[in-house]
Order: sequence, then C-alpha cells, then structure tokens
Amino acid sequence: MFLRHRKPLHDLLLMSSNTFRSAMSSKLLLDFKPTLSSLPFPNHKHIIFPSNRLLLSLLFPFPPISNPKSFPVSLKPSCCYSSFSTHAGIPNQVPEVYMENPDDIIVDTPQLKQLKSKLEKIGIACEHSGPGQTNNLLCPMCKGGDSKEKSFSLLIAEDGNAAVWNCFRAKCGWTGSTRGSADIKSSYNRMNNITPKVKKIRRITAQELNLEPLSDDVNFSPVYFMVLRDYFAERMISEETLRRNSVMQRLHLGQTFIAFTYKRKGELIGCKYRGLPKSFWQEADTEKILYGLDDIEGASDVIIVEGEMDKLAMEEAGFRNCVSIPDGAPPQVSSKDLPSQEQDIKYQYLWNCKEYLEKASRIILATDGDMPGQALAEELSRRLGKERCWRVTWPSKNENERFKDANEVLMFMGPAALRDVIESAELYPIKGLLNFRDYFSEIDAYYHQTLGTELGISTGWKALDDLYNVVPGELTIVTGVPNSGKSEWIDALLCNLNRSVGWKFALCSMENNVREHGRKLLEKHIKKPFFDVRYGKSVERMSLQELEVGKQWLSDTFHLIRCENDCLPSTKWVLDLAKAAVLRYGVNGLVIDPYNELDHQRPSNQTETEYVSHMLTSIKRFAQHHSCHVWFVAHPRQLQQWTGGPPNLYDISGSAHFINKCDNGIVIHRNRNPEAGALDQVQVLCFS
Repeated sequence: MFLRHRKPLHDLLLMSSNTFRSAMSSKLLLDFKPTLSSLPFPNHKHIIFPSNRLLLSLLFPFPPISNPKSFPVSLKPSCCYSSFSTHAGIPNQVPEVYMENPDDIIVDTPQLKQLKSKLEKIGIACEHSGPGQTNNLLCPMCKGGDSKEKSFSLLIAEDGNAAVWNCFRAKCGWTGSTRGSADIKSSYNRMNNITPKVKKIRRITAQELNLEPLSDDVNFSPVYFMVLRDYFAERMISEETLRRNSVMQRLHLGQTFIAFTYKRKGELIGCKYRGLPKSFWQEADTEKILYGLDDIEGASDVIIVEGEMDKLAMEEAGFRNCVSIPDGAPPQVSSKDLPSQEQDIKYQYLWNCKEYLEKASRIILATDGDMPGQALAEELSRRLGKERCWRVTWPSKNENERFKDANEVLMFMGPAALRDVIESAELYPIKGLLNFRDYFSEIDAYYHQTLGTELGISTGWKALDDLYNVVPGELTIVTGVPNSGKSEWIDALLCNLNRSVGWKFALCSMENNVREHGRKLLEKHIKKPFFDVRYGKSVERMSLQELEVGKQWLSDTFHLIRCENDCLPSTKWVLDLAKAAVLRYGVNGLVIDPYNELDHQRPSNQTETEYVSHMLTSIKRFAQHHSCHVWFVAHPRQLQQWTGGPPNLYDISGSAHFINKCDNGIVIHRNRNPEAGALDQVQVLCFS
C-alpha cells in the first residue's frame, strides 16, 4: 500500500480498518501536509500520529509520561513516507525536538468538553486525556482481552476539536474518529469479535481433492495400501464399514493419507486426513459438521464420540446412529458462561448440525475416558441439554486403568462388550437431581453397620444411651434455664466421645473464657482438680507432668472458633471456619454456645421465625455435608410464672423451628426445689 501526500486527512480516517491499523502501527512518524478545513487538526503545521506500537525510544531517550507532550518534527514537506521500513528510512537530518513543561495544566475548553462528552457516550473514558496527547487505554470494546492489555490508542487534537482512536489487538481492531461539533456524527467501525468476520465457506469435491477409494490402484503404492488394510484390520474395522462411510485415500506430497469424508445429505462438506503412524490435517475454510451426520437424520437416540475411528468402531458393534466431533477435546471445562452462537467458535459444528441434534431425545456421550474427554462431555452436555444426555463408563483394562475409547474396547474386548457399554449408559448427572442408586453404597453400609457409627455413638452414660446417641451429620439443640449446667454437660460429653472413639471438635463457645474453659476440660479429662483451694486439701491436684500431657491433649482434640474483635460473629462466619476445621484438622463435632451471642441481623422484610428457619437449615446442611455433629445451645425465653420445672424446646426464644428442625433435643435441668429432690440432681430430657 502507498499513501499519497495529496489525499486529505479526513479521507485517510475513513480508510478500511486494516489499512488504518497498518498505518497506525508502523514505526514511522507520518507527516501530513494540512489541507484547509478538511483537516480535523487546524492550526497545525505538522500532525504526528504516534501509537502504542511506536518505538519512540529509538528517537527520544526518555520514558513515556502521562502529561500532554508536543513533538513537532519538520520532515520534508508535502510527503507521507509509506515504505513501512524501520527508523532507518527517516531522513538523516532530524530537526530539533522540544517538550512542553510536564507540569502544564490542561484546561478543558468548551469544544474540548463537547468532544469528551461525545467520546464518553461512545464508551471511551477520556477524563484524563488532554489536547495533543496520545493515551494508551483499556479498549471499551474488547476490554483488552484476557490479559487486560492497554491496546487502545486515543489521540486528541491540540485544539481539542477532534479525536481519532484505534485498538491494536488483532481480535478487535476498533477504529474511529469524531469532532467536537454537535452536528457532526462520529465515524467508527465495529469490533471484530463482537461481529466476527464471516469466512467464505469453501466448497470442495472428491474430484478436486483427488480422493480415491481404498484400493491397490496403480496410482498408489501397493505396499502402502497393504499398510492401510492392516491398520484397519488391526482395529477390527471391516471393508464394508469403510466403504459405507466413504473412507478414502489421497496421495499428497508423495505420501498416501487416509481421508475421512464429512458429508451432509450425500454432499462432501469437509475432509480430514490421517497419515501413519499418526499425523492429522484437514481441509481449510470448510464448514465444520459432525462426521457421519447423515446417519443420525431423524434418529431419537444419538451417540457422540471423539474420533472418526470410534465412529467406525460403533458401527462394528451395531450402532450406526453415531457421529464424531471434527476437532479435539478441550484441556478442561471452561469457567465462563456459555457464549452465543456467533461467539461459540470451537463448537460451531454443533450449531451447524442443530436441526439433526434437536430431534434426538437421548444423546449418549461416549467421549474418551481421559480428562480432556470428560471435559468435552461436560461442554457438549452444557450445549445439548443435560436433561437428555447420558454418559458411558469404559470397562477396566487392569487394576489401575480403564480403556480409553470405543475403538480400544472393540479391539481388546470385542463388539459385544462395546454394545454392553452403550446399553449400560447412565443418565448424565445434573446438580441437585439425584437417584437412590447414587446412595446404594451408603444404604449398604447402614445395613451392615460397616462404619460403626450408623446407629450412633455411645454418650458414655448408659442411662442416656437408650434415649440419645451421637450420630455424625445430625443437629442437636441443647437448652435449659441459666446455670443449669448446659455447657458443663456438653464438655463432659465431648470428653467421653474423644475417649471412646477419638473424635475431635471445633468449639465456638462465646461465653467461656479460653483459659477457664481449658481448665474445665482438663479436669474432666485427667479427673483431677486444677487447683487445691476449690476442692479442699484432701483432693489431690493434677501434677505438672499431668498438666503438660493434658495440654497436648487439648491441642490435639479441640480447635477454637473465636471472634477477637468487638463485633458479634454471624452464623455464616462460624460455619465457614468450621468447614476449614473439618478439612484441615478432621474435626467430627461442632459446638455453638450460645445462640444469643451470634449476630442476628436480618432483613427488614424477614420475620424472626423465617430467619431462624433459614439459619437452622444452613446449620443442618453443614452437618450433613461434612458428616459433622453439631450441638447448638439456645436459652429459653424469660419464663413467666416459672414454678421451677424444666422447660421444653418450645420455650426457646425465637421460634418453634428449634424443635421442628433439630434431629435431637436435649434439656438440661438442675433441681432448685428441696422438696422435689436433691439440689445436686441434674435431669437430661431428650426429644427426638
């Protein structure tokens, strides 16, 4: 391309995006001769279009700065260098270069304000852009791609009345220009990857590609034909199957390639080649469709495999209603939302075959058994609808691995085994939609009591075991009037569970001082008092050695969840830390003591009953998901005309959901009436 010096600048701005990008991304400083009012940059003798690709360091030994700079350079008049050479093509005599004071303040003139307003309406953030300044910004169209590259170059004229821009990302290429005048509309193209360039679909024929049937024709090497014949025979693919699927051969660069022909309604659409031992290529610019597409026309059951050889293997097993994808599998499942049809480039073959696939009520995904193959199955199911997808499990090859694909199963186990695999396909899993079959192993373990905890773990008190056992994954609500011994009873229960089955616990006991709580746990574990004075001189105090052993036991058995600042912890905060304790330390139980020490801010449109229901549901889900027993201590509301009897779970402050949603309910009650019995008697009432 050669730019002529007589071409007005406004015509240059309307060039094609490719031409403009080439001019803007060259390493030359383009010098234009002004042409009266057609020039959008008046009062300029020379206009320089720098870009983010311009190697200014070749001419000016200073780093780029954000303040406005002026680089007036006098080159030969009335010329525009278009040889696209390096800086060596610039005339040898480089004139004086000067810079304005970097501290100059940019003043927004009325026309500059109007220009910026028009740019912002287009989506170009130019708040810090000034006249005569080139800014490298994040492109408002492509957002810099995955790397967030600042590839967008914006130049504002020194009089603030015009602007021109260009994005240098190849996948974007957004260019345009505008003036500050309100009556002049902005001129710009669209981003390439918003409306992808539609490639011209190439039409091909077998004659054009020099495709020939598989045979020992004289034009091909008889020796190589024998190699091809042995190759398919080893993979148990018959000549009849090859002939029906129009598998052909092509002589290319002195080598014979297997040609897999992609047809639709009998017409050749694409062609994929395989050379031996293993090389692949395909015809460029052809429409992407599924291999074997005509075989699934009108089919209610469709099998999708990952390669042409697997499609042929399925036919040997009796399944013609099978197609293969034309391209390879992705390395992993994409974390992004499903793209639109126009943007779904990699899976365009699904859209091109939509009318064939939408009629199928069952789609069996028989992709490879490796990680990319499983990722492909997930991507296909996302687009085809998981509700009609099924998946296969390839049989075991040995103790450590399974067969990889359909052709391997056919080769080593035969067509009957491959039929069994397809006929045993299972529904593709949908999150949240399950079947009892998914839990048969748990039901069997429950029946045989293989884990030993299915019916619960003993509390350590025989009188209580007939009423209450500790089952992993359940929620136990503990209540009682103040000073009844709820926390002491729970601590004793935890010590019993640790002693009998070695359980570990996470403690969120907001009412307990840490050192005092540690003392009480040590006394229950060692069965000796921590001090002398509290229990009398006749009781032996734990020794220093016993204390050290007990401290190690404390460290190994209990993990504390505490909010050290002044704010109250929320239920979610507690459960998040409890989850970390389960995963990091393997804790089996969680204590939240008490309910009224948690932060209970709820939305204004939510009643207390609704809030409690939601809170208890989240706690139960945590318990079930992590197989962790949760003890939740909740105080009863202030009892009116209390006679000294034990409360029940309906008396808990807040909601009846405390009894509705718990798996077990415990009421700890200490007798306070001498006439009712001994004052040191503690009652444990169970509800389940």
